[in-house]
Amino acid sequence: MTDLKVSALRVFVPSKDHETSTRFYEDLGFEAVWSGHGVTELRIEGFSFFLQNYYQKEWADNFMIQLRVSDLDAWWRHIVDKDLVARYEGVRAAEPRVQPWGLREINLIDPAGVLWHIAEERD
Repeated sequence: MTDLKVSALRVFVPSKDHETSTRFYEDLGFEAVWSGHGVTELRIEGFSFFLQNYYQKEWADNFMIQLRVSDLDAWWRHIVDKDLVARYEGVRAAEPRVQPWGLREINLIDPAGVLWHIAEERD
């Protein structure tokens, strides 16, 4: 399979209000690196996804993404310091805890209802 090189794998994340969601992700720490045709590419440390100007409640409410990080407590402090829950309608966050599947995680719901599992790297 050496001929089957891959340079990126990205998901298309729904947004209820594209501008609000873009600001939310920038406050979370992502950088908007490209935007056009109803899609914004958001990047952090070489990883990226496409935020699309498209919303379907059933889809957004069942969409999940995992972000693996080295310092979960620093991410929690950042979420709290940025006051994301109060500043963005619909955003919810649960402080770090060990999940039944063994990962220590923050559960963060974005303005469209997308659930992020921000998980700490295992030793």
